[in-house]
Amino acid sequence: MKRLLTICGVLTLLAFFSTSVFAATTASEIDKTVRGRLQRTVEAGGWLVVDRSQKFLLLNAQRFQNEGWFKEGVEVEAIGDTKDVMTVYMEGTPFEAQSLKPLATQGGNQIVPGAEKRVTRVIVSGDSIVQALPDTAILTISVVTQAKNALDAQQQNAERTDAVVRTLKSAAGAGSEVKTSGYSLQPQRVYRENQPPTITGYEARNTVTVIIGDLTKVGPVIDAAAQSGANDIGGVAFTLRKDRPARDEALSQATREAMSKAQVIAQALGGRVVRIVEVQEEGTVRPRPMYEAEMARPMLAQKSVPTPIEIGSLEITGRVQVVAEVEN
Repeated sequence: MKRLLTICGVLTLLAFFSTSVFAATTASEIDKTVRGRLQRTVEAGGWLVVDRSQKFLLLNAQRFQNEGWFKEGVEVEAIGDTKDVMTVYMEGTPFEAQSLKPLATQGGNQIVPGAEKRVTRVIVSGDSIVQALPDTAILTISVVTQAKNALDAQQQNAERTDAVVRTLKSAAGAGSEVKTSGYSLQPQRVYRENQPPTITGYEARNTVTVIIGDLTKVGPVIDAAAQSGANDIGGVAFTLRKDRPARDEALSQATREAMSKAQVIAQALGGRVVRIVEVQEEGTVRPRPMYEAEMARPMLAQKSVPTPIEIGSLEITGRVQVVAEVEN
């Protein structure tokens, strides 16, 4: 009876072992498909295929490492089966891949993050010049008087300057500005060789600045000043007070030029501009006053023909620097 039980036990064990071997053989014949990203392991030379919930350790990663797409982060599909083996760190389920290929393709070419898109930074600058008509005229008008003594020169100058200022305010009209910008009373000296200079008289100078917004009045104001006693017209300067629109246009044109340069460079590299990293305004040059030549002082009062004034245009320049990323 005891011998019969022993024989039965051996038969049971043999049956169980045969069943297990058959099950294992059947399982190994069924290939498993794994999808995930390639990732390095803590083990030297080891690679994983990592999906959302599980890691698979590639036992034969060296078979595929010569492929151009075999890089960390690439989405791959592996077909093979798991193996019951021991590794040093046991990071992931051991997996032997029969085939391994990248999932993402474009135009038949494999896409590898970090390799298929190379980004180059380019630094370009743009310049522009905008023409604008001035909106303001600045006149410098002086009354100069001379006399033997200082008091007479000063009093004569005061009388004539008062008449000139009243005339200027009337001729320039509302919205204009008339202000004193300089005054001097100086002795006139004669210098002789080996002798100290001697004072022969005094000169008084009172300078008035006139700012006019109506440029059609520039000529008439000059004529009125001369007729009322002004005998020194320092010149006329034209400027642009309301220069914001012109400066904005200059910056806009400079930016477009810089962007055009960046796109030309990108095309030459076989790529395209993907991002503007930085834009720096290198400044706009405000319109500098445009000066007319100094007026002929002695003849102003004798002229009966109105003083002609030709107004030209001013230049406003803009400059920007753009840092762009080019993908090629």
